[in-house]
Amino acid sequence: MVSMSSTLGADLLSVVARINRLANQRVRMPIPFAQARLLSTIEDQGEARISDLAALDHCSQPTMTTQVRRLEDAGMVTRTSDPQDARAVLIRITPDGVAALRQARLDRGAAIDPYLERLSDAERECLTQAVVVMRRLIKDAAPDPR
Repeated sequence: MVSMSSTLGADLLSVVARINRLANQRVRMPIPFAQARLLSTIEDQGEARISDLAALDHCSQPTMTTQVRRLEDAGMVTRTSDPQDARAVLIRITPDGVAALRQARLDRGAAIDPYLERLSDAERECLTQAVVVMRRLIKDAAPDPR
């Protein structure tokens, strides 16, 4: 059994952040990165209150309200009343938001494709398997919906 390095988590986060920066520096996004990140969060949540989105993004509720309004004005999210609390609204991603997020992901991925092409088949297969493991890690870390 391979022993886990005490820095594996930090190393993984550092490398992922650097790959994100590499992609962001080499691509013109169809939507600003902050909006893409927020759309991704909303997509992951299914629907969320503005206060929950603000907490997830570590920003104030007024800041999040402004960001959500921009996405709403662009037709990428909708607001609906929260059936649990008439004072609150739930934010949901629209089909246009899903399409914009998908395009942003494809464009960012295309920015690093030339670097992936330089890798050997075995290295690309290793990364493919790493993505599977990382997706499982994310799924396992998600809160139980019950």
